[in-house]
Amino acid sequence: MNIEDMLHSERIYHPGNEKIVEDQLKYLDLLFKYNSLPPGKQEEKTALLKKMFAGIGENCYIETPFHANFGGKHVYFGHHIYANFNLTLVDDTFIYVGSYTMFGPNVTVATASHPISPEHRKQDYQYNMPVHIGSNCWIGAGAIILPGVTIGDNTIIGAGSIVTSDIPPDVIAVGNPCKIMRKINDDDRKLISHGVQMELVTEYDSE
Repeated sequence: MNIEDMLHSERIYHPGNEKIVEDQLKYLDLLFKYNSLPPGKQEEKTALLKKMFAGIGENCYIETPFHANFGGKHVYFGHHIYANFNLTLVDDTFIYVGSYTMFGPNVTVATASHPISPEHRKQDYQYNMPVHIGSNCWIGAGAIILPGVTIGDNTIIGAGSIVTSDIPPDVIAVGNPCKIMRKINDDDRKLISHGVQMELVTEYDSE
Protein backbone atom coordinates (compact mmCIF):
# COMPACT_ATOMS: atom_id res chain seq x y z
CA MET A 1 0.00 0.00 0.00
CA ASN A 2 1.46 3.37 -0.99
CA ILE A 3 1.31 6.43 1.24
CA GLU A 4 -1.55 8.04 -0.70
CA ASP A 5 -3.67 4.91 -0.19
CA MET A 6 -2.93 5.07 3.56
CA LEU A 7 -4.85 8.34 3.80
CA HIS A 8 -8.01 6.57 2.67
CA SER A 9 -7.56 3.23 4.50
CA GLU A 10 -8.77 4.30 7.98
CA ARG A 11 -5.40 3.08 9.29
CA ILE A 12 -2.98 4.98 11.51
CA TYR A 13 -0.28 6.85 9.55
CA HIS A 14 2.04 9.83 9.95
CA PRO A 15 0.87 12.96 8.07
CA GLY A 16 4.38 14.42 8.07
CA ASN A 17 5.49 12.01 5.37
CA GLU A 18 7.54 13.94 2.79
CA LYS A 19 5.42 12.82 -0.18
CA ILE A 20 2.17 13.77 1.59
CA VAL A 21 3.45 17.22 2.55
CA GLU A 22 4.81 17.92 -0.93
CA ASP A 23 1.49 17.03 -2.55
CA GLN A 24 -0.51 18.92 0.08
CA LEU A 25 1.45 22.13 -0.43
CA LYS A 26 0.70 22.14 -4.19
CA TYR A 27 -3.03 22.18 -3.46
CA LEU A 28 -2.69 24.70 -0.65
CA ASP A 29 -0.98 27.05 -3.12
CA LEU A 30 -4.07 26.74 -5.36
CA LEU A 31 -6.30 27.41 -2.36
CA PHE A 32 -4.30 30.53 -1.54
CA LYS A 33 -4.81 31.77 -5.10
CA TYR A 34 -8.55 31.06 -4.85
CA ASN A 35 -8.90 33.07 -1.64
CA SER A 36 -6.83 35.92 -3.12
CA LEU A 37 -9.04 36.45 -6.16
CA PRO A 38 -11.53 39.37 -5.97
CA PRO A 39 -15.29 38.58 -6.09
CA GLY A 40 -15.59 39.75 -9.69
CA LYS A 41 -13.23 37.03 -10.97
CA GLN A 42 -15.83 34.27 -10.99
CA GLU A 43 -14.58 32.52 -14.12
CA GLU A 44 -11.08 32.29 -12.65
CA LYS A 45 -12.47 31.06 -9.33
CA THR A 46 -14.49 28.34 -11.04
CA ALA A 47 -11.46 27.23 -13.05
CA LEU A 48 -9.38 26.97 -9.88
CA LEU A 49 -12.03 24.89 -8.10
CA LYS A 50 -11.93 22.41 -10.97
CA LYS A 51 -8.17 22.08 -10.47
CA MET A 52 -8.42 21.86 -6.69
CA PHE A 53 -11.30 19.42 -6.22
CA ALA A 54 -11.36 15.69 -6.96
CA GLY A 55 -14.67 16.39 -8.71
CA ILE A 56 -17.01 19.37 -8.84
CA GLY A 57 -20.20 19.97 -10.82
CA GLU A 58 -21.59 23.07 -12.48
CA ASN A 59 -22.80 26.22 -10.70
CA CYS A 60 -20.98 25.65 -7.42
CA TYR A 61 -20.08 28.77 -5.43
CA ILE A 62 -17.83 28.92 -2.37
CA GLU A 63 -17.50 32.24 -0.57
CA THR A 64 -14.06 33.29 0.61
CA PRO A 65 -12.34 32.73 2.88
CA PHE A 66 -12.49 29.00 2.21
CA HIS A 67 -10.28 26.57 4.13
CA ALA A 68 -9.31 23.01 3.23
CA ASN A 69 -6.50 20.87 4.60
CA PHE A 70 -5.70 19.48 1.16
CA GLY A 71 -7.18 22.38 -0.81
CA GLY A 72 -10.13 20.24 -1.90
CA LYS A 73 -8.03 17.43 -3.40
CA HIS A 74 -10.16 14.73 -1.77
CA VAL A 75 -13.54 16.49 -2.13
CA TYR A 76 -16.36 15.57 -4.51
CA PHE A 77 -19.11 18.17 -4.99
CA GLY A 78 -22.22 17.68 -7.08
CA HIS A 79 -23.74 20.65 -8.90
CA HIS A 80 -25.50 23.80 -7.62
CA ILE A 81 -23.76 23.72 -4.23
CA TYR A 82 -23.46 26.95 -2.24
CA ALA A 83 -21.07 27.43 0.69
CA ASN A 84 -21.07 30.59 2.79
CA PHE A 85 -18.05 32.24 4.44
CA ASN A 86 -15.43 30.19 6.32
CA LEU A 87 -16.32 26.71 5.11
CA THR A 88 -13.61 24.43 6.52
CA LEU A 89 -13.06 21.03 4.91
CA VAL A 90 -10.54 18.87 6.73
CA ASP A 91 -10.18 16.75 3.61
CA ASP A 92 -7.41 14.33 4.57
CA THR A 93 -9.65 11.69 3.04
CA PHE A 94 -12.77 11.85 0.90
CA ILE A 95 -15.71 14.20 1.44
CA TYR A 96 -18.74 13.62 -0.81
CA VAL A 97 -21.45 16.28 -1.11
CA GLY A 98 -24.59 15.84 -3.22
CA SER A 99 -26.10 18.42 -5.55
CA TYR A 100 -28.15 21.40 -4.30
CA THR A 101 -26.71 21.23 -0.79
CA MET A 102 -26.11 24.51 1.08
CA PHE A 103 -23.59 25.32 3.82
CA GLY A 104 -24.14 28.19 6.23
CA PRO A 105 -21.20 30.29 7.44
CA ASN A 106 -18.50 28.75 9.64
CA VAL A 107 -19.31 25.10 8.91
CA THR A 108 -16.59 22.50 9.52
CA VAL A 109 -16.51 19.06 7.88
CA ALA A 110 -13.71 16.93 9.35
CA THR A 111 -12.35 13.58 8.18
CA ALA A 112 -9.15 13.43 10.27
CA SER A 113 -8.91 12.01 13.78
CA HIS A 114 -6.12 11.14 16.21
CA PRO A 115 -5.41 8.26 18.61
CA ILE A 116 -6.80 8.29 22.13
CA SER A 117 -3.41 6.95 23.24
CA PRO A 118 -1.35 9.94 24.47
CA GLU A 119 1.90 8.23 23.46
CA HIS A 120 0.82 7.82 19.83
CA ARG A 121 -0.86 11.22 19.66
CA LYS A 122 2.37 12.82 20.87
CA GLN A 123 4.04 11.33 17.77
CA ASP A 124 1.49 13.12 15.51
CA TYR A 125 -0.20 9.95 14.21
CA GLN A 126 -3.66 10.21 12.73
CA TYR A 127 -6.27 8.27 10.79
CA ASN A 128 -9.07 9.42 8.50
CA MET A 129 -12.71 8.46 7.90
CA PRO A 130 -14.76 9.71 4.92
CA VAL A 131 -17.84 11.93 5.23
CA HIS A 132 -20.92 11.63 2.99
CA ILE A 133 -23.47 14.48 2.78
CA GLY A 134 -26.52 13.87 0.61
CA SER A 135 -28.24 15.98 -2.00
CA ASN A 136 -30.41 19.00 -1.18
CA CYS A 137 -29.21 19.24 2.43
CA TRP A 138 -28.96 22.43 4.44
CA ILE A 139 -26.08 22.52 6.92
CA GLY A 140 -26.73 25.40 9.32
CA ALA A 141 -24.24 28.03 10.43
CA GLY A 142 -21.50 26.84 12.74
CA ALA A 143 -22.30 23.14 12.40
CA ILE A 144 -19.47 20.64 12.83
CA ILE A 145 -19.58 17.28 11.06
CA LEU A 146 -17.17 14.71 12.46
CA PRO A 147 -15.21 11.93 10.70
CA GLY A 148 -17.12 8.95 9.34
CA VAL A 149 -20.56 10.61 9.39
CA THR A 150 -23.20 10.12 6.68
CA ILE A 151 -26.09 12.61 6.29
CA GLY A 152 -29.03 11.59 4.11
CA ASP A 153 -30.70 13.53 1.28
CA ASN A 154 -32.92 16.56 2.04
CA THR A 155 -31.90 16.70 5.70
CA ILE A 156 -31.44 19.95 7.64
CA ILE A 157 -28.69 20.18 10.28
CA GLY A 158 -29.48 22.99 12.71
CA ALA A 159 -27.06 25.85 13.36
CA GLY A 160 -24.35 25.06 15.88
CA SER A 161 -24.96 21.31 15.83
CA ILE A 162 -22.15 18.81 16.31
CA VAL A 163 -22.86 15.75 14.17
CA THR A 164 -21.18 12.73 15.77
CA SER A 165 -23.15 9.91 14.10
CA ASP A 166 -25.17 9.19 10.96
CA ILE A 167 -28.34 11.21 10.30
CA PRO A 168 -31.01 9.71 7.96
CA PRO A 169 -32.65 11.48 4.99
CA ASP A 170 -35.65 13.84 5.20
CA VAL A 171 -35.26 14.96 8.83
CA ILE A 172 -34.44 18.07 10.85
CA ALA A 173 -31.65 17.34 13.34
CA VAL A 174 -30.11 19.69 15.90
CA GLY A 175 -27.97 19.81 19.01
CA ASN A 176 -24.75 18.62 20.60
CA PRO A 177 -24.60 15.78 19.94
CA CYS A 178 -26.90 16.24 16.93
CA LYS A 179 -30.19 14.34 17.31
CA ILE A 180 -33.24 13.98 15.09
CA MET A 181 -35.91 16.52 16.04
CA ARG A 182 -38.54 15.42 13.52
CA LYS A 183 -39.18 14.30 9.97
CA ILE A 184 -39.75 16.80 7.18
CA ASN A 185 -43.45 16.43 6.36
CA ASP A 186 -46.08 17.51 3.84
CA ASP A 187 -46.88 20.67 5.83
CA ASP A 188 -43.25 21.77 5.46
CA ARG A 189 -43.55 21.40 1.71
CA LYS A 190 -46.77 23.48 1.66
CA LEU A 191 -45.81 26.16 4.18
CA ILE A 192 -42.19 26.44 3.02
CA SER A 193 -40.59 27.75 6.24
CA HIS A 194 -41.08 27.08 9.96
CA GLY A 195 -44.84 26.57 9.76
CA VAL A 196 -45.43 29.98 8.15
CA GLN A 197 -47.16 30.44 4.82
CA MET A 198 -44.75 32.46 2.70
CA GLU A 199 -45.27 33.87 -0.77
CA LEU A 200 -42.91 32.31 -3.29
CA VAL A 201 -41.66 35.09 -5.57
CA THR A 202 -40.37 33.89 -8.94
CA GLU A 203 -40.45 37.14 -10.95
CA TYR A 204 -38.77 40.44 -10.11
CA ASP A 205 -38.97 44.00 -11.39
CA SER A 206 -35.91 45.10 -13.32
CA GLU A 207 -35.71 48.39 -11.40
